Amino acid sequence: MSGHNKWSQIKIKKGKTDAKKSQVFSKFAKLIANEARTAKGNKDAPMLRAAIERARKENMPSDNIERAIKKATEDSSASLESVLYEAYGPGGVAILIEALTDSRNRASNEIKHLLSENGGNLASPGAAAWAFEKTPEGWKPTTTVSLSDEDLAKLEALVEKLEAHDDIQEVITNAE
Repeated sequence: MSGHNKWSQIKIKKGKTDAKKSQVFSKFAKLIANEARTAKGNKDAPMLRAAIERARKENMPSDNIERAIKKATEDSSASLESVLYEAYGPGGVAILIEALTDSRNRASNEIKHLLSENGGNLASPGAAAWAFEKTPEGWKPTTTVSLSDEDLAKLEALVEKLEAHDDIQEVITNAE
């Protein structure tokens, strides 16, 4: 009688939540490492301090944070760079994709592939950014687009797949 054991059900739930946590923690580790590299390990730098606070809000362990800072200050490996991709999704929705990657070409090809599979396409720089404004908290849409239920479901699937990618830090849309 499979599936009736309490531990097997707990194990399945724990596996799913641990996978989600791992994905979130790896994104924050990349962000912290990048900020630590630019701040040269100074924990009082505003951007590094903000990244650490965001990670702590997601309950990232302190030793993971310290490890990311230490790795960034000691390691002379390829540096991560922040890249902003602009795209259009289902129903003509403007999408901004903030990525932190060590290879622009690889990241753009993977994002382009994800977009084409899910009814979106990569746009040239400035083509979608006009629909947003940069604030200290992040990007905020200045104009919104209303979508049908079908397009909204497609957009949700696209955003979910984009956020599951390791290099992508944030996905912003102007859908209502």
